[in-house]
Amino acid sequence: MTSQEPATPTPQRYAERTYRSPAALVGGILLLLLGLWLAGDALLRGDTHTRLTAVCALLLGVPLVIAYTLRPLVRAGDDRLTVRNPFRTITLPWGAVEGLRASFSTEVFTTTGKCQLWAIPVSLRQRKKAGRQAMRGADAPRPRFGPNADAGPPPRAAADQALDELRDLKERADRRADAQNTAEPVVRWAYEVIAPAVLGAIGLAVMIAV
Repeated sequence: MTSQEPATPTPQRYAERTYRSPAALVGGILLLLLGLWLAGDALLRGDTHTRLTAVCALLLGVPLVIAYTLRPLVRAGDDRLTVRNPFRTITLPWGAVEGLRASFSTEVFTTTGKCQLWAIPVSLRQRKKAGRQAMRGADAPRPRFGPNADAGPPPRAAADQALDELRDLKERADRRADAQNTAEPVVRWAYEVIAPAVLGAIGLAVMIAV
């Protein structure tokens, strides 16, 4: 009777995690609405020069607002980390990620350098608040029994918590035999943002000079 080798267990897969800045999203939407309202008023009531200036201002302003507020995103999965910044998107296999840091900004260190994570801003105010809460929790006496016996881990700022989760995904990837991927990062420039902004800047300079 032929013996059968035990099947290799399939590694557990986790859903991708997406990180964005809620404050940036809200601020970007408000700026777009304000800009469209001002430009719309100029287009309806202004003369030809004012209308052309408003169109050029929209070509310049709308892509920049989108780039710095709505576009930034970080997506992390089992195999790779995708960083979408204002003007470029960097795809990083976990094997190319050497470390993650959150000081005054969040950064990822790679085999070719480092890049900032615009979608995960560092709030010093939030970090100080979490530190004060952790100190108060450490000084307060805890009951041995009851619902407050185990208060859980100390509070963390949103950026620090996000970096902890990304480091955890990195460690899981490093433990998988099929994840030792040392491929180089892939960078794609956001020409759909850059091109209209450049055209708007040139047009606005011409209209101001005329």
